[in-house]
Amino acid sequence: MELQKLVNTIGELGDLSGVLIIATGFIWGAARFLLSVMKGQAGTGYKDFRLQLVRALLLGLEVLVASDIIRTVAVSPSLSSVAILAAIVLIRTFLSWSLILESEGRWPWQRTNADRAASDI
Repeated sequence: MELQKLVNTIGELGDLSGVLIIATGFIWGAARFLLSVMKGQAGTGYKDFRLQLVRALLLGLEVLVASDIIRTVAVSPSLSSVAILAAIVLIRTFLSWSLILESEGRWPWQRTNADRAASDI
C-alpha cells in the first residue's frame, strides 16, 4: 500500500509540474509580449509569444503524459486503465503534432530545410 501512495504522490507532483510549466510559459511569454508592445515591436512580440506558448504547452503535455504513465503502470495496470491511458496519450500526441505544425509549419516527421541542406553536402 505504501508503494501505491508513493506512486500517486509522484503522479500528482508530475501533474502539478506540467500545469506549472504551461502556466509559467504563458506568463513569461505574455510579459515578454507586453514589453515588445511597449517598444513598438508588436509583430515580433506576437510571434515570440506564440512560440513561447507552444514550447510551454509541448513540454507541459510531455510531463503530464509521463505522470499518467507512471500512475497507470505502477498503480492500476488493468486493461481498462491502460485503454484510458492509450486514449489520453493519443489525444495528447495529436495535440503535440498540431502544435509543432502550427509553430514550425511542418509535421514532426518531415525534415527541416536545415536537415535537407545538410544532407545535400
